Amino acid sequence: MAIKNNLSDASSTELNFFGSGTRLEGTVHTESSVRVDGTIKGKLICKNTLTVGVNGEIDGEVEAKNAIIGGKIKGKIIVNEKLVLESKAVLIGDLKASKLIIDEGAIFDGTSLMRKTESVPPAIKPESQYKEPAK
Repeated sequence: MAIKNNLSDASSTELNFFGSGTRLEGTVHTESSVRVDGTIKGKLICKNTLTVGVNGEIDGEVEAKNAIIGGKIKGKIIVNEKLVLESKAVLIGDLKASKLIIDEGAIFDGTSLMRKTESVPPAIKPESQYKEPAK
């Protein structure tokens, strides 16, 4: 279900909503924002903001521009900009985000990588690969 806000073409946004009691298995691709209060098992790719409500659950891989998690995610999550784990959030799995906010009470069990894609430093050679300058 998509809800469109027609205030103006320049500022319009769409919201896809997976309500409580809704279960989806498979892959979801969306250019607009998504709110999950039901259950998704599979892969979710959101080009805008993902919001997982307190009762929402995702079991699988997640990619989003921004994410606000109040429910559960079990799996890998990649967020291009900012990831917020609210106080009742549970994240079991690996995360990659440029910015991370974890509220008191949130549970995170996994590994994290925080790095902007644009500013990835060049790989550093191990010390054994450096040669002494010729004298």
